[in-house]
Amino acid sequence: MSIRIGIAGWSTFSSVAKVLQLPVTGSQLEQYAAYFTSVEINSSFYRPHRRTTYVRWAASVPPGFRFSVKLPRTITHERRLVDCQALIERFAEETDGLGEKCGPILVQFPPSFAYPGDIAVRFFHDLRARFAGAIVVEPRHESWFRPAIDHMLAGLQIARVAADPARPAFAAQPGGWRGLAYFRLHGFPDIYKSRYTREAVEAHAKVVTALAARGTEVWTIYDNTTYGAAVHNGFELMAACAGGAGE
Repeated sequence: MSIRIGIAGWSTFSSVAKVLQLPVTGSQLEQYAAYFTSVEINSSFYRPHRRTTYVRWAASVPPGFRFSVKLPRTITHERRLVDCQALIERFAEETDGLGEKCGPILVQFPPSFAYPGDIAVRFFHDLRARFAGAIVVEPRHESWFRPAIDHMLAGLQIARVAADPARPAFAAQPGGWRGLAYFRLHGFPDIYKSRYTREAVEAHAKVVTALAARGTEVWTIYDNTTYGAAVHNGFELMAACAGGAGE
């Protein structure tokens, strides 16, 4: 699948499904996976999960379903990439439980984290050595948005997230490796809460389908989950892409 649409977590799906009167059965994840092809696991950022938990999640979804998984904050926010080889290995051993259903590894940095030069280069080489699959990075300090850094990421086949709201403004566009575009849409104007308008969804669908037509794998993750807006927007984007909004 060159276009994947999902939500940051699946826990809000059931309540929205009831409102929409959707037929659902099974666990919350099974209900979610009956309608969406991908999901972003954010809980891994806050706490580790056992390998057996990832195995169970993988067994709960259809063959074509994929999980993206957020790297622990211990690595990105506490250690800030220094001496993280053992932590990378532990995370890799846990997430190996997803098998072929493991999608991109998401690396998100705090807004205060300026580009640390060689520390980042060594870290990304260590991460790439352990993960053969997709990796995406979400920097939020303006120092990361330079051609030389994009070139380094592209060389390691690491994509840079396109975020909304974009802070800084450069973050609105995907960067790094061009084989993957990963959009994280947090809601506007109220982050994590607001539902995107139909016009905004249709405009994004045009971007998604245009990228996919060029051979790019495109992920869109809605993170405006507080009141269930993410699920609604996810369905709207699926309809817009299926309806040929990019033509």
